[in-house]
Amino acid sequence: MDKLLEDTLTHLRALVGYDTRNPPREIGTDGIFDYLRANLPGFDVQVTDFGAGAVNLYAVRGKPKYLFNVHMDTVPDSPHWTANPHVLRVTEDRAIGLGACDIKGAAAALLAVANATQGDMALLLSTDEEANDARCIDGFLATPRDYEAIIVAEPTKGEAVLAHRGIHSVQMRFQGRAGHASGEQKPSDSALHQGIRWGAAALDHVQKLSHERFGGLTGLRFNIGKVEGGIKANVIAPTADIRFGFRPLPSMDADQLLETFRTLVEPAPVEYGETFRGDSLPAGDTATAESRRLAARDVADELGIPVGNAVDFWTEAALFSKAGYTTFVYGPGDIAQAHSADEWVLLDQLAHYAQTIHRIVDSGI
Repeated sequence: MDKLLEDTLTHLRALVGYDTRNPPREIGTDGIFDYLRANLPGFDVQVTDFGAGAVNLYAVRGKPKYLFNVHMDTVPDSPHWTANPHVLRVTEDRAIGLGACDIKGAAAALLAVANATQGDMALLLSTDEEANDARCIDGFLATPRDYEAIIVAEPTKGEAVLAHRGIHSVQMRFQGRAGHASGEQKPSDSALHQGIRWGAAALDHVQKLSHERFGGLTGLRFNIGKVEGGIKANVIAPTADIRFGFRPLPSMDADQLLETFRTLVEPAPVEYGETFRGDSLPAGDTATAESRRLAARDVADELGIPVGNAVDFWTEAALFSKAGYTTFVYGPGDIAQAHSADEWVLLDQLAHYAQTIHRIVDSGI
């Protein structure tokens, strides 16, 4: 085992030991942030508390061209863990612990590199990714900064991910009128009938988009997640609530899709609104999405990072992209292990990630 990997595992053992589960996101500016501050030699370190457990650490040494972002919060541990999730276990080929894959392994490697080189380097470590609450990134982006690119760590198996889907969650309500179900009904009488007609129309519309492509991704991902309403079989349903989600390609206009889904049937829903919105990567103007993807590819090529396929899952890279930064996702680990019991990351991937970051920082590329 080389020295850089040994140091990475030392830091990872410490980081896994800090409870940063989100929820409940009971995270302050001490604890893990005291450890981070103590292990960033020569850095100008700023820690900002945005409240409700959302904390940023922004650390800069010299005048770096790139910013490395890692979220330090984890999902809650499940009851299926076979050992203490906050105690790192290292086997012949993997490191096991809560957050080891998603994504404290990358943070540990960045700390190891920060101590192994004197090169210019910038880090943004945040704690609100797992709550779908972008206080940290939004707070950081409130001040413009001059970086050629921002590299967001998520489990990508050591490949640069240049594009991913957005994610939009919507809650809506149809309104009908309660009454006896024995009589003839108009289309607007039953809220549940309205909702069912809407669901059929929505599925048909999604099918029409199945041919659209971007960066290796195909079609629109769509899911009706929850339907509630009605009283009993012989009573016309006065209300029906539907929750659905969709994941568009970067080339799809999310606002246009939202309006299309709202107006698919008559009568339209009486209540309709997003409960969560995460833009695609690249984010922003759909007309320039491909050119911005290619700009990110050029940076990855310059840094010697292999380019992988686009992915279906969402990351906070979209937030930086929407703010105008060239952004891609790159980190050790496989998303298949993220959020799982006995979460793990391969030692080979940790070592390769650390070596790559060391090369970038040490050479001043």
